[in-house]
Amino acid sequence: MDGELVAVIMVICGDPGKWRLRMSLVCILEHLELLSFNTSYIYEFRCMVHGIWNRVQCCKERRIITMAKLINGKEISQQIKDELKEKVSALKAQGKNICLAVIQVGNDPASSVYVGNKKKACAYIGIESRAFELPEETTEEELLSIIKDLNEDDGVHGILVQLPVPKHINEEKIINAISPKKDVDGFHPESVGSLCIGRPGFVSCTPAGIIQLLKRSEIDIEGKHCVVIGRSNIVGKPMALLMLRENATVTICHSRTKNLKEICKEADILIVAIGKPKMIDASYVKDGATVIDVGIHRDANNKLCGDVDFASVEPVAGAITPVPGGVGPMTIAMLMNNCVEAAEREE
Repeated sequence: MDGELVAVIMVICGDPGKWRLRMSLVCILEHLELLSFNTSYIYEFRCMVHGIWNRVQCCKERRIITMAKLINGKEISQQIKDELKEKVSALKAQGKNICLAVIQVGNDPASSVYVGNKKKACAYIGIESRAFELPEETTEEELLSIIKDLNEDDGVHGILVQLPVPKHINEEKIINAISPKKDVDGFHPESVGSLCIGRPGFVSCTPAGIIQLLKRSEIDIEGKHCVVIGRSNIVGKPMALLMLRENATVTICHSRTKNLKEICKEADILIVAIGKPKMIDASYVKDGATVIDVGIHRDANNKLCGDVDFASVEPVAGAITPVPGGVGPMTIAMLMNNCVEAAEREE
């Protein structure tokens, strides 16, 4: 990190009694973002700021307030990718190359970013990425034909169709057409059914990534009360099943849940996938709870934020994921993991 920047931080932090310490650190971070510093550089600085603040105790109404442990998804996802890189290298030494086919229909900007990130992850780990970038007007029959060919191609281990697809294509029909043996997204009904009854199978990447975040952050799951807000097929439902597999006591909440705040306050682990920016504030969180934020949005200032009001919840939580840099990087890491598993299962 730049020496002058470190010097500025040291001056600000020289007097821990300053009430404006946190504000000053946040201001530096905002200036870095305005100056268009590299994203990874800003994230590194954000973690450094957090480490400094964790060591500062602020006395207010005779209570000692400390900040939550930051669950670093970027760091943990890199650990997983490095482990997978070694596995892939070993498989290549045995003459086995791993291939992921990625299909994108249309040119939705967000989908293009996600697909690009998946390609980069493949390149880093050593997985071949076979891209199918199809025009918006591609018919359902044409897409199904491509999937059929990939299902029958022994050189392809994983098939991923980037969602959402255009409205004229039946998403459920497309998911069902992918072979369960190559369903690295974990969306096929057979994959979901295997998860329900405890059989081996591919698990939806975001929930699987959250389990890794908790375990690698040394946060106990067994016997804890976990509240999952959200019941989607991609996150909420498989998340609840995975937490049950880890012997947590699980409550699922959703848009029709009554007394949501009271239920959330009982959670040792609160997993939020509700799709509403900054909805969950400190009033929903028990002191010392672990808070996992799955959401990602743009706020009024066009900055990334999650379903959790980070500034409000952080002083109450025992551990929390940031947005960005929390759950997001884990999704791609677990997709890569599923690809490697698919190849290993063929042996």
